[in-house]
Amino acid sequence: MAQRISGTPGTLGESIAPKELAATAAETTPENPWPLSLLSQKMKSYIDRMSSVWIEGQVVELNHRGKASYLTLRDTDVEMSLPVQIWKNVLDRTGAPLAEGSHVVANLKADFWTKTGRLTMRANDIRAVGLGELLARLERLKKQLAAEGLFDPGRKRRLPFLPNRIGLITGRDSDAQKDVVRNVHLRWPAAEFEIRNCAVQGPDAVPGVMKNLAELDADPDIDVIVIARGGGSMEDLLPFSNEALVRAVSNAHTPIVSAIGHEADRPIFDEVADLRASTPTDAAKRIVPDVAEETMNLLRVRAELDAAVNRIIDREQEMLTAVRSRPVLAEPQTMVAAREDELVMIRRRSLQAATGLVLHGEKEISYLRSQARSLSPLRTLERGYAVVQDDDGHAIRDAIEVSVGSTVHVRVARGRFDAEVSATGTT
Repeated sequence: MAQRISGTPGTLGESIAPKELAATAAETTPENPWPLSLLSQKMKSYIDRMSSVWIEGQVVELNHRGKASYLTLRDTDVEMSLPVQIWKNVLDRTGAPLAEGSHVVANLKADFWTKTGRLTMRANDIRAVGLGELLARLERLKKQLAAEGLFDPGRKRRLPFLPNRIGLITGRDSDAQKDVVRNVHLRWPAAEFEIRNCAVQGPDAVPGVMKNLAELDADPDIDVIVIARGGGSMEDLLPFSNEALVRAVSNAHTPIVSAIGHEADRPIFDEVADLRASTPTDAAKRIVPDVAEETMNLLRVRAELDAAVNRIIDREQEMLTAVRSRPVLAEPQTMVAAREDELVMIRRRSLQAATGLVLHGEKEISYLRSQARSLSPLRTLERGYAVVQDDDGHAIRDAIEVSVGSTVHVRVARGRFDAEVSATGTT
């Protein structure tokens, strides 16, 4: 079988026409691939047609190599970076020298090197963002957040009187951390901390603080979170005016204390925090009570309570003494003796009244008896009259009621006798 050499006739001494290459990348196959040079040319052609773009970022690395400089730009909000090449003459036009940490805007154009297959972002222009521009941007952001109500005092949460556990976000082994911990323990030795260290300035500050804030906010044992650093320049404090961080603080469920420690340039973080402390030391004084002061307050309150109770007891004792000094309680037998005399007098009056009633009744009975006696038949009989009765005991009132020879019974004033009728007649 004859040997085939790419770019030569199919076999030695034979001539084979070259294959027609695929028009698009999608039409390539293992049997009909593109040469690498064609792919590189097409990529370069496509990339060259791309427009240049202005971007904003922060310089995190800067290296000078002859006529070219290489820098790395990082997004100020998220963990994302991009390497950039810039020629010396372009860099010299910036006026102010760039350094790591500088905030810049740059005009970038993608450039593809076909020989090495390397994609490079080339800076055609780069400008440092001035302090005035930064302040104007921050002022616009502050007005926007204020209009949304993020600075409303009604949204701010009240700090607990005595937090169970304190979350602290600050730089590693920083003076701010030492100040907060030392002053909190001086005021309340039993206070406990959950300390998280991260960058508090530069491009790593925002993601680091937001990550630790989310972890501490999710911990149910954390009652208050302190974010502290020891002041700094306007540029150093830029992460604490980052919109993403400010919104994360606003959406947290745990009360947050700002202890940035800068009076002249207040970052937006101070406005949205539940409590702003002027310094880390001031934050320590605001989040826990002073045990000595609270002890004195307890002693004072106990003394006031004892005095109040004693006043109540004294007042009640005076009232009780006044009640006991009344005659009815001082000499209770006086009341009994008075009632005894009153009872004797009432009994005497009752006896007199009863006696009078009896005597009056006796007189009335005598009067009625004399009246009854004056009307009695016996009184008539005593005057010489007699009552004649038949055998049945009926009084005889008419002579025709008897006959001659019949026996009648005669009752006189003193005794009775029987008589026989010898004659009858009328008068």
